[in-house]
Amino acid sequence: MSDSTIHLPSKDGEPAWEAAYLFPPQGCWTEEDFLKFESNRMAELVNGRLEILPMPTWLHQLIVQLLLDRFRDHLRSADSDDRGGKVLMAPLPTRLFERTIREPDLLYVREENLPQDVRGYPDKLDLAVEIVSAGSEARKRDYEDKRIDYAKAGVGEYWIVDPQEKLVTVLTLDGEHYIEHGIFSPGQTATSKLLPGLAVPVDDIWALSQKKR
Repeated sequence: MSDSTIHLPSKDGEPAWEAAYLFPPQGCWTEEDFLKFESNRMAELVNGRLEILPMPTWLHQLIVQLLLDRFRDHLRSADSDDRGGKVLMAPLPTRLFERTIREPDLLYVREENLPQDVRGYPDKLDLAVEIVSAGSEARKRDYEDKRIDYAKAGVGEYWIVDPQEKLVTVLTLDGEHYIEHGIFSPGQTATSKLLPGLAVPVDDIWALSQKKR
């Protein structure tokens, strides 16, 4: 939009257009624009478009914390070959490819792919985990859109943790697409192909929904 464009003040009940005009139009966001964006809502950049994410719930964060602990315990174990890698949780913007920046709930980066500048952001993931939020839009994002994006970016393994269906889906990259390593239900143990020895009992995850702290 040109600086000469006249913007009329927003009326009561309308969006605050004055604030919206401070940012690029949809489809025109650059990576630099996105990283300058400040909000109390989590967001991702997808093909130049800003996507606002649902706020995580208490259960969502309990699941993230449990998985973070299990991943870290595995990486610290004496028989792990991946102790030099790092596992971190959102928010952490990760550039997948041009004009697309995602923020997985949990991410793992092998030692050889760690960012050179610790003050910057990762641009190579080896494993991503998403906890599915409620709603059809969130389910499509995690099951379909991010599956495509993570595969395109060469993310070796993708975990989809679904509290609604009580399933953990582990996908591994085969060429340019994912194949199912396993769909793990209550009573089973989710495992990783990328990190041999990592095991998370599915019942441990769903037991969190019964806890108050």
